[in-house]
Amino acid sequence: MIWVADLTYIRLRSEFVYLATILDACSRRCIGWNLSTRIDTNLALGALEEALAIRDVKPGLIHHSDRGVQYASYAYTERLQSMGIQISMSAKGNAYDHAKAESFFKTLKQEEVYLKQYQTFEEASATSGQFIDDVYHTKPLHSSLGSMPPLEFEMAYFQGLQC
Repeated sequence: MIWVADLTYIRLRSEFVYLATILDACSRRCIGWNLSTRIDTNLALGALEEALAIRDVKPGLIHHSDRGVQYASYAYTERLQSMGIQISMSAKGNAYDHAKAESFFKTLKQEEVYLKQYQTFEEASATSGQFIDDVYHTKPLHSSLGSMPPLEFEMAYFQGLQC
């Protein structure tokens, strides 16, 4: 079982906000996300805490991220270790390690973000969350899942359990 963590930016009218996500690598479901005006450890921790709230941590769970300071911080690594989660980080300069996260961000930006002109943080947060829940998780956008959406894939193959 692997969770993939990454972050990206979203442009507002006059500033940027930052989106941290955690994906279940098997089902591609976004199990945790957090939006913030600051790109810091709390941004990443917010997504992690959301993932921990909806998923049970099973022995052998691997958390994979890049080597960003948010994921390498004491607070973040301590939280992972306190839950018994194995820490995995990308090899230096290896963009392929995060292909699933990058694919998620590409879909989010092409299908939602680039079609909107977000004015406020609240607007970006509400519509991004709505896209994740109502489109990404429920529409058949994933050829790697047999053209099934993440929620349907999990229910069909794992009766709602983690991959």
